[in-house]
Amino acid sequence: MASANVNLVRSIYADWACGEFSGTEWADPEIEFVIADGPSPSSQHGRRAMAEAWGDVLSVWQDYRAVAEGYCDLDDGRVLVLAAFSARGRTSNIQVSQVLARGVSLMHVHDGKVTKLVLYFNRGHGLADLGLAQETG
Repeated sequence: MASANVNLVRSIYADWACGEFSGTEWADPEIEFVIADGPSPSSQHGRRAMAEAWGDVLSVWQDYRAVAEGYCDLDDGRVLVLAAFSARGRTSNIQVSQVLARGVSLMHVHDGKVTKLVLYFNRGHGLADLGLAQETG
């Protein structure tokens, strides 16, 4: 049976799989939001800053989707998500699922809210940063 933390993260990814990124009720008001790799790595604090950063990412894409391929309940309230991304370039109309194919997110959950969200668009980078590359192959 999945933990409450995994169930919370599943609900977030259920929205993201449908292209719905506007909800923030799951986020702690002082959430730390980190884009760890990709073209514009960054770090913000707070729901508003997270929403603005997501807006910047999403502004160059159409039909952006993030679909969970697996969940792992780690220690200390952390949930690791293996994710697949797909989108089309807003100006180029090029399908980019082959470019952004697989990533990782790490969500820190405390008292039913995500206090930190770290996104990696490159799964290998994310797993290596977390010291999990050898275990997952």
